[in-house]
Amino acid sequence: MNKPLLTAAAGVLLVFLLFFFGRTTAPKSATATQEVVAPVINIQTWIDSVETNLTSSQSAYLNTLKSGIESSDSKQKLQSFSAAAAFWRDSLQLFEPYAYYISEASKLENSEKSLTFAAHLMLDNIRMQQDPARLEWMTAETIDLFERAIQLNPENDDLRIGLGSAYIFGRGRSGNPEATMQGIQELLGVAQRDSNNMKAQLVLGIGGMISGQFDKANARFLRIVEKEPGNLEAIAYLADTYAAMGNKAEAIRWYNISKKLADNPHYSQEVDERIRQLR
Repeated sequence: MNKPLLTAAAGVLLVFLLFFFGRTTAPKSATATQEVVAPVINIQTWIDSVETNLTSSQSAYLNTLKSGIESSDSKQKLQSFSAAAAFWRDSLQLFEPYAYYISEASKLENSEKSLTFAAHLMLDNIRMQQDPARLEWMTAETIDLFERAIQLNPENDDLRIGLGSAYIFGRGRSGNPEATMQGIQELLGVAQRDSNNMKAQLVLGIGGMISGQFDKANARFLRIVEKEPGNLEAIAYLADTYAAMGNKAEAIRWYNISKKLADNPHYSQEVDERIRQLR
């Protein structure tokens, strides 16, 4: 796979589907069934290995927190989970342990707010994750968190969109067509209730690209751009669909539009290279 194009433009993190489609030929259709066995890390084993590099004071502090986590007092456990998450985030800036402890804290608290926060924390990282084993672990966690939140609020469409996105950006991106279709079905439920939900339409378009349905994806992105002409992410994906379909002229036109909207030198450089490849 090509290195993903990650560009901060106008305060928005844009993730291009050039990550998936550095070429303009379609991948295998979702109907071509092929079992995909993704590797997965044992997160606790991984955290234990990292802990061997901590200072004695850091290890002592973590051991104190672990005692709290093993406590039968749920309030003490929650406080210890939260403190452990803050330690990994603030002291060592390591995402995986931070996300793990935040997730465990949210499951223990079992509120829609905490579960949604942890789920989106994972989902945001899934879109950028390159390592297959970490991707599979994050995907499983994200799906679990969204499903728990949905149990508390089944009518929340944003949670449904998050769940569908986890399938598509996680296992779908790893090459699992069944996961992609599962995510699409979740999102279709939202879109059928509210056809103007552009969040759902966007991820449905991305799912269409991953499954090789470029014409359907193109139609969705066009619809979003008509409703939201300043939606940089949708415009970038729209350009990618045209490139994947072999319509170089339209791809270049929309890439150039995205450059004007982004107004970012690094982004423009990446897009110019993409245009050069198309020509």
